[in-house]
Amino acid sequence: MLPLEYFLFLQIVLFLFITPGTPRIVIISYSMNYGVKSCIWTALGDISANFLQGTLVIFVIGSFFSDNPNILNTFKWIGIMYLLYLAYDLYKSKPKDIKSSQHQVKSIFSFFKDGFLVAGTSPKAWMFFPLIFPQFIDFNSNYVVQFTILIITYMVLDFASLIVYAILANKLIVWIKANPKTINTISACVLIVIAIIIAFTQKY
Repeated sequence: MLPLEYFLFLQIVLFLFITPGTPRIVIISYSMNYGVKSCIWTALGDISANFLQGTLVIFVIGSFFSDNPNILNTFKWIGIMYLLYLAYDLYKSKPKDIKSSQHQVKSIFSFFKDGFLVAGTSPKAWMFFPLIFPQFIDFNSNYVVQFTILIITYMVLDFASLIVYAILANKLIVWIKANPKTINTISACVLIVIAIIIAFTQKY
């Protein structure tokens, strides 16, 4: 892997993370409801799923998904159901009092689990690794080292972008004064729309 190829990989990944996909919508909502510190565990769950996905796809089941599109469809519908559950959970949750520093109680494991499941059931993530990673790996040389460099880069940038989204979202809440419940409702609606779009547009 040449420096120019690595630079191109960085551009692709950065563009991917700037786009506010499902994990970032979840992070934004959680930051406003539970605070930035709690989002660290959600982000850790996200990148843990990514590491598992990347490792499995590159070393174990890369061609399996191409030959068995029904598996991706299964992941798609599991992800859709979980997004709808998160939307319901956000809508029903008690909004954070803007004037208070107290946040709702939710376990560390729950934050980690949500991040892991949202990323782990994403068909886009399962397709990203077999489609993009091999383009930057020379399998005739030490591909394990190359994969390690790529996956660490991916995880670090993913984690950093999620935390940036969390910080910005937490700052934004200062301007939400009239009805704190609004952000929960909007976030829930966005997750539902994303679930519907995935259901009708992603075909495997």
